[in-house]
Amino acid sequence: MRHVTSADGTSIALHTVGDGPAVVIVNGALSTARDAGLIARAFADAGLRAVTYDRRARGDSGDAPIAAPEREVEDLAAVIAASGDDVAVVGHSSGAILALYAAGEGVPMSRLFLSEPPFRFGEDDPAADLAVRLQALIDDGRPGDAVVLFQREAVGLPEAFIEQFRNSPAFEQVAALARSTVYDTLLTQRTSTPSAAMRDVRMPVTILRGSETMPILVAAASRLAEEMPAAEFLEVPESVAHRMDPEATARIVAARVR
Repeated sequence: MRHVTSADGTSIALHTVGDGPAVVIVNGALSTARDAGLIARAFADAGLRAVTYDRRARGDSGDAPIAAPEREVEDLAAVIAASGDDVAVVGHSSGAILALYAAGEGVPMSRLFLSEPPFRFGEDDPAADLAVRLQALIDDGRPGDAVVLFQREAVGLPEAFIEQFRNSPAFEQVAALARSTVYDTLLTQRTSTPSAAMRDVRMPVTILRGSETMPILVAAASRLAEEMPAAEFLEVPESVAHRMDPEATARIVAARVR
């Protein structure tokens, strides 16, 4: 592990495995670089140099008093700059939204892979005050309640699943990432519908979607492909339940990056 310094001085932790062309992996909500370990290893086995990082307010990365999507764009830019030239980016879930948002803001990347980005295109968006309510729970010392609120209103998970997860041993670890829900909420609110700058990015784009995933993600991937006609669209049968299959994804990325 090493750290890079983002534009606002925040320390961002990153990990590198493998040799070859660099690919930065941007995780989704309530996850850390550790959660992308299997994917990073599969990328390395496919001849790539996989770079994973803790998005701010997660894991070994720092944070700032005021959450804003711009800070996460700066974080990704710092990670890419530290990873060499001609860096490709693979984003999953909200990480895919962040990656496309950063590309639209001019962050340099050679290729972009978007795995199941949860764009809503202005339909059934979470309440406008969700980020404020999440921050209030965190400030009140109730990170677990913030995670539950995020899962319920931002993700739309069934109550039975939320309750089962809250009673699991993994919940305490995820609760430690509660502050990151504010960042994800602000990001997805700002980019519910991809901007013209996001849709018109210049680098090659591949949109990835598993064959068995949530209906909202199926609809989002299909609509994004329609609005980005120059992008390649691929269904990945091996990826199920909103998870990238490591080996299948590595094959797809390696074939296009190398």
